[in-house]
Amino acid sequence: MNIRLFTEADRPFLRTLFLASRKANWTWLDDSQWQLEDFDRVTRGERVLVAEEDGHRIGFAAVLDNDNFLHSLFIDPDWQGSGAGSALLQAVQNSFTSTGALKCLAENLQAQLFYKKHGWRVVAEGESDQGEYLLMHYVL
Repeated sequence: MNIRLFTEADRPFLRTLFLASRKANWTWLDDSQWQLEDFDRVTRGERVLVAEEDGHRIGFAAVLDNDNFLHSLFIDPDWQGSGAGSALLQAVQNSFTSTGALKCLAENLQAQLFYKKHGWRVVAEGESDQGEYLLMHYVL
């Protein structure tokens, strides 16, 4: 598996992947207003890493480097469980200069288990437009 920086050539596919992954995994939310261009808005100003396997883009992570904040990690639904998420997360964690942070939707139990398996711990709870979330930290 190859983890690399985003290029503009990735944008069309990652837009589709982002939409498909949210629809497949965030089933408790109303997806009627979601659009392909949401990817552009969500990742603006962030460093985006892309996971590839045999030339196929299978996931991405978006990070706010100054804050050591993992903003997004999404895997193509057909590739979930392939190790792509772990590889992306490891690359992100390796780039942290201090404690890392992320927000995980409380309803997203699969993601919570994934992050906890990789050493992340819940430190607080909050409320967002998408519902309750857990603030998680990864201590170096």
